[in-house]
Amino acid sequence: MRNARDEFIRLSEEANYRVLAARVAAATLYPGHTEAEYTEFLAKLDFEYDAGFGCQELFGTVWFTDGTWAERYEYDGCESWTHMVCPKPPYKI
Repeated sequence: MRNARDEFIRLSEEANYRVLAARVAAATLYPGHTEAEYTEFLAKLDFEYDAGFGCQELFGTVWFTDGTWAERYEYDGCESWTHMVCPKPPYKI
């Protein structure tokens, strides 16, 4: 079992960027959020879920201030976060 709140905090610390906005499970954090809104968001994520084999239980997207984002994925019965960076477009050489 994993705690969604602890996982979110770990994700945001590992990214080394400030969270701009997030939508995880039934909790939403909007751009320009206050510290109180952030605390309320974390309180809504304070629950245990099974991230092991089976169906994906936790869905969400987190937007960071550097323009990158993280989203939930499920592969082969296990779920986790993946940090995404917009790929650079092709350039003519």
